[in-house]
Amino acid sequence: MNIVRKDLDQNNAVVTLRIEKADYSEKVNKSLSAYRKKATIPGFRPGMVPASLVKKMYGKAVMAEEINKLVSENLYQYIRENKINVLGEPLPNAEQTSTIDFDTQEEFEFIFDLGIAPEFEVELTANDKVNLYKIAVSQEMVDNQVTAHAGRYGMHVQEEIVEEKDMVKGELVELENGSVKEGGIAVQDATLTPAYMKDDAQKALFVGAKKGEVLTFNPQLAFANEVEISSLLSITKDEAKEINADFQITIGSITRYKASEVDQELFDKVYGEGTVAGLEAFQAKIKEDLQENLMADSDYKFGLDAQEMLVAKYNAISFPEDFLKRWVLTSNKNTTAEALEVEFPKMIADLKWHLIKDKLVRTNNINVEKDDVEGFAKKMAKAQFAQYGMIGMGDDMITNYAKDMLKKEETVRNFADKVAEEKVFSLIKSAVKLEEKEVSIEDFNKLFETK
Repeated sequence: MNIVRKDLDQNNAVVTLRIEKADYSEKVNKSLSAYRKKATIPGFRPGMVPASLVKKMYGKAVMAEEINKLVSENLYQYIRENKINVLGEPLPNAEQTSTIDFDTQEEFEFIFDLGIAPEFEVELTANDKVNLYKIAVSQEMVDNQVTAHAGRYGMHVQEEIVEEKDMVKGELVELENGSVKEGGIAVQDATLTPAYMKDDAQKALFVGAKKGEVLTFNPQLAFANEVEISSLLSITKDEAKEINADFQITIGSITRYKASEVDQELFDKVYGEGTVAGLEAFQAKIKEDLQENLMADSDYKFGLDAQEMLVAKYNAISFPEDFLKRWVLTSNKNTTAEALEVEFPKMIADLKWHLIKDKLVRTNNINVEKDDVEGFAKKMAKAQFAQYGMIGMGDDMITNYAKDMLKKEETVRNFADKVAEEKVFSLIKSAVKLEEKEVSIEDFNKLFETK
């Protein structure tokens, strides 16, 4: 086999593979021999089909299969051995490749187009400037987190007078002409919450009512849809649509969720016994946790800005754009040429960043170890807990949650990529000039509105 490469320019090349009979004949004969052993043809015992008949029936298909395998294996081996940094996949050059006839030809020529990644070096200097936003933790944010912790460690208590958010439970019966309807709907332990009622007048009937009091209300007026009515009355949604009657409820219990007192008992529940002492220390620890969580947001924004800076800095590097468009349309049958023209600039920007990042990883010997991935998993676990206001979770719980996440290979690969990217951004942060800016959380969030 003969392989010849011709460079058209710095981003495009053509590779020609010339295959002779000696390259494939032995493989074809072995395949036909295997077919002969397995072939089941009427009139012949298994394994006794004449070789000439097997060749006549399967020779062309086997020859085409073996040649295609030979072409693919040698093409990719050539790319690897010559360390050609290709973009996408090699594409057959239909214009230069002659029509192939496996019946008459013994020698073949296959021509492929290659898209080649640009050669460039990435240099980080103090002349490169990137904003680094530091999000200020306000007292309001600390107070809100105190309230969230108090709510999380609260409890349900029984009350005597209904408030809007209370859960009211009681015996519910259907009325007709102001009296209990014979054979009507009756629910022994009906449960409702006035806060969920859409009608203020119906809601007002309950707020301020006492335990044991008998109230008359109309579910159709009180609730927004048949789903809520069917749940309350234990009937189907279709039946709920037809309900217009008043109902009477005898309040049997009033349950209220009461937030925890902000005291040492709460502090110990949140951070562990003896970790913080007193409200001031509790608030300081909350502020520290909030700052840690907000740093992740700050780093995320830094990453976006650093990426944008570097993509702009190396804007001049060239790509085989025509080749890439053809490759995208070939490999994504649902993509149209019109849609591709719209999306292509972003694709090039993403590809440029990928190459810049890969260059930084290789030139700076950035490696990702098992401990790095496990540490990242713990950080992600802690962040997920924090989203639900669960700050200060124990190390054992965070570690176990992280272990569960790492049971999926896809998650491990994703985390490894994220760790590598974090290390790249850390490298960038240490090399460029940081324009530090302190902002409120509100102003920080506005930074994303214009993107």
